[in-house]
Amino acid sequence: MEAAYDEIADWYEQDFEPLPGLYRQLGQLLGAGDGVCLEVGCGTGAHAETVRGLGWTPVGIDLSTGMLGYAIERLPVARANAERLPFADDSVPAVVSVMVHTDMPAYPKVLREVHRVLRPGGVFVHVGVHPCFCGHFADRSDPDNIVITPGYHDGSWTKKSWTDKGVRNRVGAKHYPLHELLNAVTDAGLRMERFGEGDEAAPITFSVRARK
Repeated sequence: MEAAYDEIADWYEQDFEPLPGLYRQLGQLLGAGDGVCLEVGCGTGAHAETVRGLGWTPVGIDLSTGMLGYAIERLPVARANAERLPFADDSVPAVVSVMVHTDMPAYPKVLREVHRVLRPGGVFVHVGVHPCFCGHFADRSDPDNIVITPGYHDGSWTKKSWTDKGVRNRVGAKHYPLHELLNAVTDAGLRMERFGEGDEAAPITFSVRARK
């Protein structure tokens, strides 16, 4: 089965620039530790160095063979569906999800899988685009004047984007309003502890740390 990101794997690896503040948020919320840290939707493995630098052993899963072709140089990987993680119950001390929740129409189900595989007390970190300031309803073409248009509560899949240089216009995305995202975390049985945002005037990223 071909995954959407297979078509853009080379572009993503060679030309796509990570969002500012992303690695900072991941590092601050994950914190130092040891043992396996599973990244769901690891893509090209771009976050492995940050995870490894905190003492964890990064392991990744993704649906895209093209993206995993780059990731395998950075961390152990497997091709797998995040809705059916290939790990035993209560087996993983840490899980991270970085800039992928809008790629997953069934993200609430993914979060339930995260809860299943996490050890009791294990940590989960979500870093994603900010539900309030990023989406098909947000025109960010002028960084000093972000325009929020009607559509915030529309969670349908779309390729509508303010830029033709990003991921959303290439593979599409699903929008999760903030309340739906946070409710999905708690409904999965995870206890939220800390939050983070990007440093921009209208933040691009929003992060959550939770535990089982």
